[in-house]
Amino acid sequence: MRIARMIYPVNVLGAGNRIGIWTAGCPHECKGCSNPELWDINSAENISVKIIFDTVAKIRKIHSIDGITITGGEPFLQAEELSLLIEMLTTLTSDILVYSGYTFQELKLMNDPCVDSVIRNIAVLIDGKYIEEKNTGLPLRGSSNQEIIILNPDYENRYGMYLANQTESSSVQNFISGRSIISVGIHSPGFNDNFNNNMKKKGLGNQ
Repeated sequence: MRIARMIYPVNVLGAGNRIGIWTAGCPHECKGCSNPELWDINSAENISVKIIFDTVAKIRKIHSIDGITITGGEPFLQAEELSLLIEMLTTLTSDILVYSGYTFQELKLMNDPCVDSVIRNIAVLIDGKYIEEKNTGLPLRGSSNQEIIILNPDYENRYGMYLANQTESSSVQNFISGRSIISVGIHSPGFNDNFNNNMKKKGLGNQ
């Protein structure tokens, strides 16, 4: 499975301290995307689903994990591997949130058993392409056309409380990776270009 990065603790992409997993490869190529470097599926090495799961399990042994968020890239571009990974991850937590540029309806119309398996096994889906003109600073969503779909009703209260407590100042986290900074979360319009320009001025690379 093409995985670009894995980060812990992420607390701006779902409730609690989470493991964030970023897949590589995306057909949507949304204007203003915060991760355009992940559009190319070959931008990341191919890692076995077992190794990915084992890495998550090792982190969970050391740290408190409240959930897992899978984003990208477009996770459903690798639907077969995604479904297998999520089936394994449900043995660790039932709070799995997945971002997709496809709408929920588009995913259902695919009639793909792997896609259906993912939908059955995750707690939350955030769907729809990112539209920069509709970026209004909403929590968890890059743009207002996207929907937060609670697929596991056990998590309705948890996510309702999480969303109620989110503010614009708590929507982004920055992580240092070598000489680069990875900025995670829901960014303001034009963030990616501004961020990269600032990093270049400081002599730092970008991801």
